[in-house]
Amino acid sequence: MILVTGASGFVGFHLSLRLLKEGHEVHGLDVLNDYYDVGLKEARTDILRAQKGFTFHKVDLADATATKAVFDRTKPKLVVHLAAQAGVRHSLSNPRAYADSNVIGFLNVLENARAQSVRHLVYASSSSVYGLNSTLPFSIHQANDHPVSFYAATKKANELMAHSYSHLFGIPTTGLRLFTVYGPWGRPDMALFSFTKSILAGTPIEVYGDGRMRRDYTYVDDVVEAVHRILWKAATPSPDWRPAKPDPATSSAPYRIYNVGNRSTIEVLRLIEVLESCLGKKAVKHFVEAQACEVFAAIADTSDLERDIGFTPTTTLEAGVAKFVEWYRSYYRL
Repeated sequence: MILVTGASGFVGFHLSLRLLKEGHEVHGLDVLNDYYDVGLKEARTDILRAQKGFTFHKVDLADATATKAVFDRTKPKLVVHLAAQAGVRHSLSNPRAYADSNVIGFLNVLENARAQSVRHLVYASSSSVYGLNSTLPFSIHQANDHPVSFYAATKKANELMAHSYSHLFGIPTTGLRLFTVYGPWGRPDMALFSFTKSILAGTPIEVYGDGRMRRDYTYVDDVVEAVHRILWKAATPSPDWRPAKPDPATSSAPYRIYNVGNRSTIEVLRLIEVLESCLGKKAVKHFVEAQACEVFAAIADTSDLERDIGFTPTTTLEAGVAKFVEWYRSYYRL
């Protein structure tokens, strides 16, 4: 049995579907908060409920008692923790939501993983942990101690918390630094979704800075493939780890970190061009000042991921955006 937290979220939904289609029993946990359109989350949940082998639990992970009850009832041996309060900019105005969900919630997951002797805990970190680092591509072997948003700080905290539990209790944990995931059923607060909505409505899109910000856009199916392969490969202690020269990505404990990205960096203006081509309609751009919480450029060094699980993302931006637009038109009946 596999427990997926954040199952009604973007990546959790796609991963749960993949596992269910393979015949696994999946228990999905989600609080269905209103950070973005609850209707979209409910639609994803309804699709999962219709699948054989799926059970849904509406639970807030910050609630220690309710979380323990789910773990006690399901006794999972594999856990994929994808639940989180998402959104870099939102963390500027509502930091307590991030502390509750991303820190307290993760602590409750760790405690219950320990109690249930979970064989592997895979959890979502974020490329945002690289913060002020400017050496590209971002490598898991470089230090990343200067986050530029509270969201990023909570994700960095997750990695440190996971290591302490791996070290103290031998729980195999693997953290995945996800880089700008996009695709069908994506999040409305992400650029691709909001740009599509505005372009079709003929309203201006907000472009931060001069549009030259660069992101490593990673198609959701590629992310799910990476998560799926890692799930069955539990983290182990690294025999080469040395305390006198510690590698941030490995440990003497059963702990690993990976970047999950497309290994390419694309300007926001290029994303808009591809989207305009797919929609057959030009965007009206409104340039606004970039915020201090934004990382200017991001690209993933995925060499460790490729070596350890033998997978390289294959979806081009053009193909991925086209699939998103096809889903968007179908879902909103346009």
